[in-house]
Amino acid sequence: MTDFQFDRFSHYICPMQLSVIILNYNVRFFLEQCVLSVQAALQHIDGEIIVVDNNSSDASCQMMKTRFPNIKLIENKENTGFPRGNNIGVAEAKGEYICILNPDTVVAEDTFTKILITEPATRNPQLGILGCKLIDGTGKFLPESKRGIPTPWVAFTKIFGLYKFFPKVRMFNQYYAQHLTENQSGNVKILVGAFMVMKRDLYIEVGGFDENCFMYSDDIDLSYRLLKSGKMNYYFCETSVIHYKGESTMKDGTYMKRFQEAMDYFYSKHFKKSAFFSVFMKVGSFFFVFLKKNKKGVPNRRIDNYVLISENELLKEKLEKLLGKNVKLLSTSFKNELPSMLKRTDTNVEVIFDQNNLSFSNIISAMEEFKNERITFKIIPNSSDFMIGSNSSNDRGEVVMIEN
Repeated sequence: MTDFQFDRFSHYICPMQLSVIILNYNVRFFLEQCVLSVQAALQHIDGEIIVVDNNSSDASCQMMKTRFPNIKLIENKENTGFPRGNNIGVAEAKGEYICILNPDTVVAEDTFTKILITEPATRNPQLGILGCKLIDGTGKFLPESKRGIPTPWVAFTKIFGLYKFFPKVRMFNQYYAQHLTENQSGNVKILVGAFMVMKRDLYIEVGGFDENCFMYSDDIDLSYRLLKSGKMNYYFCETSVIHYKGESTMKDGTYMKRFQEAMDYFYSKHFKKSAFFSVFMKVGSFFFVFLKKNKKGVPNRRIDNYVLISENELLKEKLEKLLGKNVKLLSTSFKNELPSMLKRTDTNVEVIFDQNNLSFSNIISAMEEFKNERITFKIIPNSSDFMIGSNSSNDRGEVVMIEN
């Protein structure tokens, strides 16, 4: 169980609705965009943002102090891992609800409003965790937004891809909770740690994230412990959040070792072990990690045409100088013009959204609507000198600096 001392939580009364906990490690530009989106989403909510930094070396903390001086920043002196880092953040939270949020995410302006007024949040005392639809940087749905308990059989169907061939057969479709489509809300077993909303008191009651698991199975463990306590977890499809995914944890040399250790810990903690079980899970974990580690991202592609959604002619000129190509400028009423433009082309197009003129909600909606193998997206966050995006959930995102 966790080593965290939860009596540190007890001195707070909860006068506000929501505390958003963002645990950061070396993703300075993604963090900046994330915080901007959360600020916009809390405009009509009594809430707070708490950023916990796990000893980043990329000027993340300096950026927070300069751009967001009024946001609570906790600077850890070492990388304490995902579970403890979030537990430290929740210890300082004042909200009735908490949201565990990855720094490589972008929420819509109405995300938290929709989440907090949904029926499970307001009327179901058995609610455990509430999650939402996650999309990657290309607008594609991330199936891990909703999952089942990774029992040996369920893990087997995932490792060998059986869920792809029998998506409507319960025996094979549990890993990604395919009893629900991405556009259906409903009860699920496991939710992803990139976006989790739950009552703060409940988080404390179950002990928060288990700090014996450094990363990778912590969200599975928390979801499962809530189920065992009699709660239900709920997938809410009516708001979408961008999760660039490849940014927060890169698949470096320790990836396989940590992932396998995490899954071994989860299985030994929650399931009765046998010799067969242990061998099966070791083999299964190895192949599962091997497939994830070697899954190829999208190779660098040549962009043939750039489209800027903005009202700023000067920005268009700056980008043309930076990119060395003509940039087509569309106004913020682009949804009337962009579809016909994209249908006419068989070339690679990058759409750049100027968030100085657009809401995050409009950007997320457009990414989902216009997703296509030939289309990539970048966002220029409000009052920022960079554009940011990711062409694959398996690769690092790209940050392009824009000179003033």
